[in-house]
Amino acid sequence: MNFLEKLLDGAAVEWKPLGEVGDFVRGKRFVKTDMVSEGLPCIHYGEMYTHYGIWANNSKSFINESLAAKLRKANHGDVVIVAAGETIEDIGNGTAWLGKTDVVIHDACFSYKSKLEPTFVSYFLRTRQFKEQIKRHISSGKISAINADGLSKAVIPIPCPDNPEKSLAIQAEIVRILDTFTALTAELTAELTAELTDRKKQYNYYRDRSLTFEKGEAEWKTLGDIGEILRGTAITEKETNPGDYPVVANGPRHNYFHDQSNRSGETIVIARSGVYAGLVSYWDIPIFLTDAFSIHPDNNALSTKFLYYVLKKDQIKIHNMSKGAGVPHVRAKDFESYKVPVPPLEEQARIVAILDKFDAIATDLSEGLPREIALRQKQYEYYRDLLLTFPKSEEIEA
Repeated sequence: MNFLEKLLDGAAVEWKPLGEVGDFVRGKRFVKTDMVSEGLPCIHYGEMYTHYGIWANNSKSFINESLAAKLRKANHGDVVIVAAGETIEDIGNGTAWLGKTDVVIHDACFSYKSKLEPTFVSYFLRTRQFKEQIKRHISSGKISAINADGLSKAVIPIPCPDNPEKSLAIQAEIVRILDTFTALTAELTAELTAELTDRKKQYNYYRDRSLTFEKGEAEWKTLGDIGEILRGTAITEKETNPGDYPVVANGPRHNYFHDQSNRSGETIVIARSGVYAGLVSYWDIPIFLTDAFSIHPDNNALSTKFLYYVLKKDQIKIHNMSKGAGVPHVRAKDFESYKVPVPPLEEQARIVAILDKFDAIATDLSEGLPREIALRQKQYEYYRDLLLTFPKSEEIEA
């Protein structure tokens, strides 16, 4: 006998449409400029994606009383459901409003009032089985949305429907377990995130320390004096197709394009324009450049990998070199006068060996910890959905 069966203790479970066991009230429109620092609590639909979770007893935003009087509100114990967004994945998410006062809701939200435990409803609204039910009722476009009729058709499990007191007790116990699991998952996620942040800070500290030179330890030369700067060749997206060499363009993305004008060996690439203007990357395979330029130092004086670490240390400074009010861009010409330290080659090799090790550790953590966080989130969602998976009748399954 599993936990859910023990909890139900033989009690029946009935799946009923949300519209049958509760009522939906759509909010009225207000805009972000209507929100003030003090006043009556309000929830803008965009905040449902960035601020609100399973339940809330305080609002992030407020609205003045005179405007609030013209709008619609959710009461204590209602579930606020977001009904519009740029993607369909989060549509239908709910937050149980447990605040002492009413809260004004945006017209892209509904308040759902029922005799069910509101946090139980809120948890169910995030399950895969609920999301699958409402998909067919979501209209897609620039903004995806669902109406009250579509939400009303989705069915929700109600344990022991003929005994409201016992039903609420079962719902409350499920909420207690999920609240505990939610808190543990959030705590673990916070710990892993803090660990990743600390390791990145540690890596940056040792990198910056290794690349700080006292007077006489290194000469300072311009890139124009000790290297060659080459501009990429413009190509269109239609010209990119599966081939032998990655096309390095504006930022950390690459397609494949066969062309004999690539340069082999080590290459430092600077993205030229857009949001990634100034992004420094290092390549040790043949590449083809477009909307970017490459830097090739004289290796008799300056190691390519050492120069990469120097420029990466200056990443913020290089990014701030971008110009242009519309699409920001950095100019290859500006890098001809860019000064970099040039210690002896033996010292460069020693520093590169140290930083390669630190970089490998940092990369491993940067990939491993986020993956661990994602796995914990999937585990949480699995057990949440499992705890809310009640037996269905043949009619509901059909």
